[in-house]
Amino acid sequence: MNTSIRPGAPASVASLLHEPSVLLLLTGTLIGLNFPLGKVGAAAGVSPMLWALLISTGASLTLLPVLIARRELAWPSLRVMRYTACSALISFIAPNLLLFSAIPHAGAGYTGLMFALSPVCTVLLAGLCRLETPGRTGLLGIALGLAGAAIVSLTRGAAADAPALGWLLAPLLIPMALAAGNVYRTLHWPHGESPNTLAFWGQAFSSGVLLLLLWLTHGTLPIAELLPAGGAALMQILVAGITFPVSYRLQQLGGPVLLSQIGYVAAAVGLVVATVFLGERYAPATWAGAGVIALGIGVTIIAQLGARRSGSARRN
Repeated sequence: MNTSIRPGAPASVASLLHEPSVLLLLTGTLIGLNFPLGKVGAAAGVSPMLWALLISTGASLTLLPVLIARRELAWPSLRVMRYTACSALISFIAPNLLLFSAIPHAGAGYTGLMFALSPVCTVLLAGLCRLETPGRTGLLGIALGLAGAAIVSLTRGAAADAPALGWLLAPLLIPMALAAGNVYRTLHWPHGESPNTLAFWGQAFSSGVLLLLLWLTHGTLPIAELLPAGGAALMQILVAGITFPVSYRLQQLGGPVLLSQIGYVAAAVGLVVATVFLGERYAPATWAGAGVIALGIGVTIIAQLGARRSGSARRN
C-alpha cells in the first residue's frame, strides 16, 4: 500500500504522519469535534441526514483537488467500488445517522461517549476473525476505557434530565457498526490503493446514498436548512476533509484494534467541548468516568509504543 508523503513536506511532519499513536490522537480529536458541531446543526434545525451529507460531501470535495494534484484520481475498479460501498454503509452512513439523530435527545457528550465502546466490540470481532489480539497492556487500556464509558453511561442515565430509555439505548448500536467497519476495512483493503483514494471514493459513495435518501424522504435537497448554522457547517466541512485521510492512514498502519481506540479520544474531546462551549452539564461521577477513559488512552499509547519497540528489536 502507498504510504508516501507529499514531496517537500517537512521530515518531522512526515515522521509524525507515520506514527500510529500520533494518528490515534489526531483522528480521535477530529472525530470528537463532530459531536458538538452536530448539536449546533441540530439546534439550528438541520436534519441528521443533511448533516451527514455535509460531512461526506465536504470530505470528498476537500480530497478531490489533492488527488488531482498528485495524479492519483482514476475511475475505481470493481474491487474498490465494492470495498468503498460496504465500508461507507457500515462505517459512516449507519453510525452517523444514529449519532446525529440521538444527539438532540441524549446530548453531544453522552452520545459521543458511545464511540468509546467500539474498541471492545472491535477486539471481539478481530479475535473471531483471527486478525490480532492486543497484549496485556493493550487489553488493560481497553478495559479502562470500557470501565470509564460504563461509569459515564450509568451516571448519565441516573441524572434528573436523563432522556427516554430508547434514546439512551439507541447509541449503543454505534460502536457495533464501527467495529464491523474497522474489521471489514482491514480484511478487504484493496492492495496497492492509497488511504486518500479509498477515503475519497468512500465518501463520494456516501454522498450519493445520502442524496438519494434525502430526495426520497423530502422530495428535494433542503440546503436552506444549513444557513442558520453556516459557521458550524463550514467548520464541519474542514474537520471532515482532514479526518478521513488521517483515519484511513491509521487503519493502514495501526490495524483495526488500534483504530477503534479513537473512540476513547473522541469521547473525551466531545465531552469537554460540549461542556465548555455548549453548556452541557454533567455530574462529578461522569467526569470521573471521563478521567478513567483518559487513563485508558494513556495506557493504550504506552502499549502501542512498546509494541513498536519490540517489533524494531526483532527486525534488528
